[in-house]
Amino acid sequence: MTSAIEMADGEVNIDAVLIASDLKLDPATILEEMRSGRLTSRWERGMDNDAGRYRVTFFHGSRRLCLVVDANGQVLERSLRQPRGLRARRRPG
Repeated sequence: MTSAIEMADGEVNIDAVLIASDLKLDPATILEEMRSGRLTSRWERGMDNDAGRYRVTFFHGSRRLCLVVDANGQVLERSLRQPRGLRARRRPG
């Protein structure tokens, strides 16, 4: 099974489809949004009890999508902060 997040040799590749819907974007525009600075991200490595996990957060406008993944790139948890502080929390299914 192929994960939507591939990690190898210090590089991370994330399938645009994985984040586009939550951020209200067309997957074809993800790279353009990143290059323009309208879509940014932060990648964090877990420590102590979270060792072996990573958190990647995407910021676009007032939306913030957070994915927690394991060392194989499988999404363990995802959460979305929407406009006006509304939150949606989903587990992959």
